[in-house]
Amino acid sequence: MVTSMPGPPKIEVRNLRLSYGSKEALRGLSFDVHAHEVFGIIGPAQSGKTSLLRCLNRTIEFTASARVSGSIRVDGGEVQSVPSVFELRRQIGMVAPLPVGLPLSIYDNVAFAPRCAGLRRPAELDPLVERCLRQAALWDEVKDRLHSLGTKLSGGQQQRLTIARALSHQPDVLCLDEFSIAIDPVTTMRIEDVLKELSREITVILVTNLTAQARRLAHRTMFLWNGEIVELDRTEVLFSEQPGNPKTYEYVRGLFG
Repeated sequence: MVTSMPGPPKIEVRNLRLSYGSKEALRGLSFDVHAHEVFGIIGPAQSGKTSLLRCLNRTIEFTASARVSGSIRVDGGEVQSVPSVFELRRQIGMVAPLPVGLPLSIYDNVAFAPRCAGLRRPAELDPLVERCLRQAALWDEVKDRLHSLGTKLSGGQQQRLTIARALSHQPDVLCLDEFSIAIDPVTTMRIEDVLKELSREITVILVTNLTAQARRLAHRTMFLWNGEIVELDRTEVLFSEQPGNPKTYEYVRGLFG
């Protein structure tokens, strides 16, 4: 079931198929994601959630055995035809399940990508670093130690630093792959508040193994199982007593998965 929202889609996926050698991981997915939407993706392990995210910004190409077909369009442009894959990956930021801090200072972690893109002057970098750290709800905790190693932060702080680093690209879309897998519930709730605010400015795609998290955050949720869309609808419908598919009811209530 594919549900539409008002306005043109930010991302259009049509008949997306992915295989790793002879193993098919995604089986003809078609759906849209709209601007400023928090789009949730749920499903059991090996359902294709992470593979789907990697197709969006073409990091799937790092896997030699991967074969992709179908169409992914962002703002109307086919991602396979973009002039620069690096520009695409700046446009679609990615946050991994476990925080991976660069062995640099907190400041340099956030400034790394802008510097690579040619931004060098402190007058430009300083406000950008502050803005990204504020957006990630980390500024007040680190503003007095910006030149300390980012890897010395707590796990939750490092995950928020990872979000700040992803935001330093000034992406249009932010993809998060089970960001709360290794952090405590209090920090998880803080990051969830951050994501609600960020959706006012950018589009958020949230892969989560916590169905309650999708229920709290997502405007719409897609349930993937075995590489196929079981159901896609407004989150309140998907988590209702009568979703469109009985398998959805069983999964969101923990009867399998």
